[in-house]
Amino acid sequence: MPPLHDLTALEQGELVRRGDVTPLDLVEHYLERADTVGAFVTSTPEQARAHARRLRDGGRPEGAGPLWGVPTAIKDLHPTAGVRTTFGSAAYDGFVPDESDDLVLTVEAAGMPSLGKTNTPEFGSPCYTEPDVAPPAVTPWDPRRTAGGSSGGAAAAVAAGLVPVAPGSDGGGSIRIPASCCGLVGLKPTRGRISGAPRYGDPVGLATPGPLARTVRDAAALLDVLAGRRVGDPSWAPPPLDSFLAACDRDPGRLRVARFITPVITDSEVEPVVRTAWDEASALLAGLGHDVVDIDVPLPREAVATFEVCWVVLTAMAEVPEGREHEIRPLTRWLSEKGRAVSAPEFGLAIGQLRRYAADALASLAPYDLVLTPTLATLPPLVGDLRDDEDPAADFEAQKRFTPWTSAWNVTGMPAVSLPLHWTPDGLPVGVMLAARPAEEELLLSVSAQVEAAAPWDGRHPPGW
Repeated sequence: MPPLHDLTALEQGELVRRGDVTPLDLVEHYLERADTVGAFVTSTPEQARAHARRLRDGGRPEGAGPLWGVPTAIKDLHPTAGVRTTFGSAAYDGFVPDESDDLVLTVEAAGMPSLGKTNTPEFGSPCYTEPDVAPPAVTPWDPRRTAGGSSGGAAAAVAAGLVPVAPGSDGGGSIRIPASCCGLVGLKPTRGRISGAPRYGDPVGLATPGPLARTVRDAAALLDVLAGRRVGDPSWAPPPLDSFLAACDRDPGRLRVARFITPVITDSEVEPVVRTAWDEASALLAGLGHDVVDIDVPLPREAVATFEVCWVVLTAMAEVPEGREHEIRPLTRWLSEKGRAVSAPEFGLAIGQLRRYAADALASLAPYDLVLTPTLATLPPLVGDLRDDEDPAADFEAQKRFTPWTSAWNVTGMPAVSLPLHWTPDGLPVGVMLAARPAEEELLLSVSAQVEAAAPWDGRHPPGW
């Protein structure tokens, strides 16, 4: 048998189900693996062992899911009771919450021991993960290069075999960006698919948790764990017909796939290797019997300024402990100052306008089952290349040029997935992105599994592993 960390999360869960390994065996195996990619801010070995022992000693409960007993880790934006939670900020370097948020409780209830808190940039804002509280998160395929952000630590952990699967969160691409950088499947679900309880901290509706995994089926299984409505949720998506994992085994049928490569939010130069990946994905989909057609960008460039009004206000909403404001990063300070300069009526009008832009985009895309774009405009940059503490405005513009497509589907609320369908000759991943109509994750997972099965990439490692 290959090493445990080389198995998929579902394969590891099956070993636990059969009694070939215990949850504690898996926890101990992963705790022995060194973090050389900046994946973790805080490790919790004793808590993970204690959770695994409870699972082992209590036995497998009736109705346990296929990931029961499989370890994971929690992004450091999620408050976790009794565990240091920094939100990626030096201003919170010693903060230990008394209560866990809903995602943490959901993962624990599913029988998935957490090995710690994964690395994230300050308050999850940048698309690179270089906080003051931890080393930079890097892609294991070239440790000089960023793992992306803001779920960079989670992606680096999964790609480096430090955990089998992990939740991230995505308000403008923060799951799909690191998935592309690290050669993973990264799924941003439909708005409302996963509860925002108990804080409901995003009044715009841009952000949602979602899975990062090495295979489509692993991502679907984690989505089954995370998804669900909670009492008090302001909005929610309808439940799947069966399970998201089961959707991976369905024939998606013949689909209409719209595609475009023109950057949405800024004028970016698209690297030739990115265009090649997009063209190859188009050919792969056509070869599977789908109709692939070119369309215009469904969102006007005017939507960008409206999105940015909402983004800076959301950044300004991050609470900073009194007396520690000086520890906030220059980019966060710059965005927060811009956000505090927005009046309440301006913010309300921006939310309304953003929803109208989203409605128009959804109407224009309604004839199509899927939309295909690149995930990122370039290969993963070197650590530090996007960050500019001396000029936060230049930093922000560099991030936009790197990620000119991902935030469009946060605006519309559509589910979107980055798939590692292309690899450069020197082993760097290039993600491509598929989006579906709202609440159609099952279709998105079905065709993603179909593409995964037909691609040179085997769902575990790049070609030539």
